[in-house]
Amino acid sequence: MAGTDRNRELITGGPAIILMEPQLGENIGMVARAMANFGLSNLRIVNPRDGWPNDKAVSAAAGASHVISGAVVFDSLPEAMADLNFVYATTARPRDGHKPVAGPVEAGEVLRARENAGEKTGLLFGRERIGLRNWEISLADEIVTFPVNPAYASLNIAQAVLLMSYEWMKSGLESPHQTAFDKADVAPAPKSDLHGLFEQIEEGLDARGYFRSETKRMKAVDNLRAVLTRPGFSTDEINVLRGLFASFDKFSRPGQRKPGDAGDEE
Repeated sequence: MAGTDRNRELITGGPAIILMEPQLGENIGMVARAMANFGLSNLRIVNPRDGWPNDKAVSAAAGASHVISGAVVFDSLPEAMADLNFVYATTARPRDGHKPVAGPVEAGEVLRARENAGEKTGLLFGRERIGLRNWEISLADEIVTFPVNPAYASLNIAQAVLLMSYEWMKSGLESPHQTAFDKADVAPAPKSDLHGLFEQIEEGLDARGYFRSETKRMKAVDNLRAVLTRPGFSTDEINVLRGLFASFDKFSRPGQRKPGDAGDEE
């Protein structure tokens, strides 16, 4: 979905996203793009297989240059986590052990609360093929896992980062129903505009012999007016409809002449 706007506020910060030994630069770039979509910018990479910097990562980031340029590479996972106070490890597989397990909604809320309290937090993501090893998960405080199809639970790292980045952004909204923008504030049309639309349509139907009896006419008019009253049209919307119906006119409305009537100039 297109929507990059350099004139609007660029949201940055949030939990660190830690990628453990990612293999492909393209995956790192797609992670950066997912982070930028939802206001995260702290990318940490542990031993990327193809080295760093990586041109393929830059290309796949699709403009998330601030995330790519700010990425930091570490030689080991303990180094990447050293300054953090709290870290979630992401995994799709059940693990032995006693670490608490959270879903993405709860994890997003916990991370938001800890960040608001001044803590530095992180989310740890595993390799493309094998995920995280047990000893790597043991360094995290808690586990976060996703409610996925149990028969097909594998997510690529960009998908996993996107899910958690979304939950991070959502946890900071005033309402879970909040959107990036609202529909235009349009005032309903005055009833006189709506009544004019009624008259135009009813005259057109009359001219075409649509109403075969007065009984049918009364019922059809009632139904038509009920349908047209429900949407709460604005004046502009009514003008659109009137222009549309006028294009169908094959009759002279009161005060109007058909092209070619006597008195028209050549």
